[in-house]
Amino acid sequence: MKLFHGSTIIVNNPIILKTQRLLDFGKGFYATSNQNQAERWAIIKKNRLQGKAKSIVTIYQISENLFFNTNYKIKKFQEPNEEWLDFVFENRKINKPHNYDIVIGPVANDTLYATLSLYEANILTKEETIKRLKIHKLYDQISFHNSKVLRDFHFFDSYEI
Repeated sequence: MKLFHGSTIIVNNPIILKTQRLLDFGKGFYATSNQNQAERWAIIKKNRLQGKAKSIVTIYQISENLFFNTNYKIKKFQEPNEEWLDFVFENRKINKPHNYDIVIGPVANDTLYATLSLYEANILTKEETIKRLKIHKLYDQISFHNSKVLRDFHFFDSYEI
């Protein structure tokens, strides 16, 4: 199975960075099975840095068996539901690590933040928020929170957008 990572550099050997940003699934190494989503992430990261930064997509080959490995604690969200919304808001509000090695689920991309902001301001109910999120095409994101898991990543290729 191929996974894609969008960045401003080629990431031959993924690691879990200490980041100040609060992300959907917490601190970890993020990838996606959707190449377009990775390209979008690479462009967003380039624009944040401005200057001479590049938009790079790194491609990895991993075994799908990784997601069935009982040695890892894996959380999978099939769709944006109440549990997913609570999990994303928990990770985006506070720097409280969870105990999952891998988290898989929809990405709350920038076009959805208006909806999420309305929810956070108590203008939308949880049910209304989820209903609005489901009308958007949501790509997946897979976050890895354990360095041991990243050993199963095998660099395949990279390219600049």
